[in-house]
Amino acid sequence: MKRVFGVKKDKEPPPSIQDATDRISKRGDTVDEKLKKLDAELSRYKEQIKKTRPGPAQEALKSRAMRVLKQKRMYEGQRDMLYNQTFNLDQVAFASEGLKDAQQTMTALKSANKELKGMMKTVKIQDIDNLQDEMMDMMDMSNEIQETLGRSYNVPDDIDEDELMGELDALEADMGTEADGVPSYLQPDKEEPDLDAELNLPTAPSGNATAAAGRANSQ
Repeated sequence: MKRVFGVKKDKEPPPSIQDATDRISKRGDTVDEKLKKLDAELSRYKEQIKKTRPGPAQEALKSRAMRVLKQKRMYEGQRDMLYNQTFNLDQVAFASEGLKDAQQTMTALKSANKELKGMMKTVKIQDIDNLQDEMMDMMDMSNEIQETLGRSYNVPDDIDEDELMGELDALEADMGTEADGVPSYLQPDKEEPDLDAELNLPTAPSGNATAAAGRANSQ
């Protein structure tokens, strides 16, 4: 409902720190421009005073220069005040940004803490221990399966130490009979025995010996 004297205006939001800093910085730039102009004017009066002889003209120049110098001092005071205000605003801005960073950090930590708590509820030490035990059992079972699958076939298990040593002695003797790297079972058989020599039989006469014996009998 409208009031009798018009509509109530909405209250403008207060200026932010950045708005105040920008406004003061613009004022400082304006003061700096005025100071540059006053310095140029003082420099010009200084040269004119050097060139003017002492007298009324020189005193008039000095009076004008004094007035410009007073203006310069006033603007320098304003500039220092603006610099102090800007410095204070910068400090407040830094403190405000630090607080914002702290708030964001706290919010992030709270969120992470809540998430970790939820994750810890799903992860139990007892479950991890049980899982480790199951893994160890499965590894033992796997090793047992591998050993079973790698077992040799048709290998007698009742060989005693005497049989083993006898087998090793026979192998060593067999290796000793090898010649030029040829195993004994690949070497040619030995020559057959001479039966005539074993029976002590006389040798058969040759043809020349038979003919000589015939001529002797005829005489």
